[in-house]
Amino acid sequence: MKSNVSLNLFSEIEKLKKEKNAIILAHYYQEPDIQDAADFIGDSLGLSQQAAKTKADIIVFAGVHFMAETAKILSPQKKVLLPDLKAGCSLADSCPADKFSDFKKQHPDHLVITYVNCSAEIKALSDIICTSTNAQKIVETLPIEQKIIFAPDKNLGKYIEKQTGRKMVLWDGSCMVHEIFSLKKIIQLKELHPKAKFIAHPECETAVLELADYIGSTTGLLNFTKKDPSKEFIVATESGIIYQMQKASPDKTFIPAPPNTSCACNDCTHMKLNTLEKLYTCLRDEKPEIVMDSSLILKAEKPIRKMLEISERLGL
Repeated sequence: MKSNVSLNLFSEIEKLKKEKNAIILAHYYQEPDIQDAADFIGDSLGLSQQAAKTKADIIVFAGVHFMAETAKILSPQKKVLLPDLKAGCSLADSCPADKFSDFKKQHPDHLVITYVNCSAEIKALSDIICTSTNAQKIVETLPIEQKIIFAPDKNLGKYIEKQTGRKMVLWDGSCMVHEIFSLKKIIQLKELHPKAKFIAHPECETAVLELADYIGSTTGLLNFTKKDPSKEFIVATESGIIYQMQKASPDKTFIPAPPNTSCACNDCTHMKLNTLEKLYTCLRDEKPEIVMDSSLILKAEKPIRKMLEISERLGL
């Protein structure tokens, strides 16, 4: 049950969207109110595809900074807003551009594939961008003799190596949300819920993934829970996705996998900086705005477009 304040904000946001020809794109990890206010909810690939094709004049990106940057890169003529500029990403922060540039120089004959969870500066140093939805497929399109640098997520990189049999040079980065799941607590949960399917995002550590009944992107996890006949699921990714899982399958039970803390679920503090109130004021005032250098946009756009072309060709 939503409060009167929330209901008023929803109606005001709707009014502003029409007045300004604006669209709200929200990641699955946003709080439920923001997901309900969004025109499109998705993971990084789906959101990139929407940002590239929208006819809106203003894009409000309810996510984290690198996502809003990606929208600006794909639609540089549009105004791109982020409700809270402090909404960063631990994985993106783990790969500074100057250090990665030096790392790349150490492997001059390698093609660079970078996970979309990185800064525009890292994208500009890359050959192809990927998401957890398409990373394995993109690697599989390359000749077997092609040497590859994969950055910034070492856990996703290890997972792709295992799935493809390819050896890649991995940058040593990780996501704080997916790295702090407690293996011990997950095993205990599985014992308490023996009929539950354990599903996990490939950013999780290898030991956690080895327990999983299904591994997939955020959208992949959601789709799996819709189609699988099981009635219980233990979910190892940011807990925001559980809202959509519950909406899609109200007859099923979703249990967030616990982290190595006293909390029962695992939230991304960066994602949760955005609120419905901030979304409203952001759209009303048309700030904070993502502003980028045009030369950086041009360099970063090429590997993103390459990803979108490959994804379209593969039907992803």
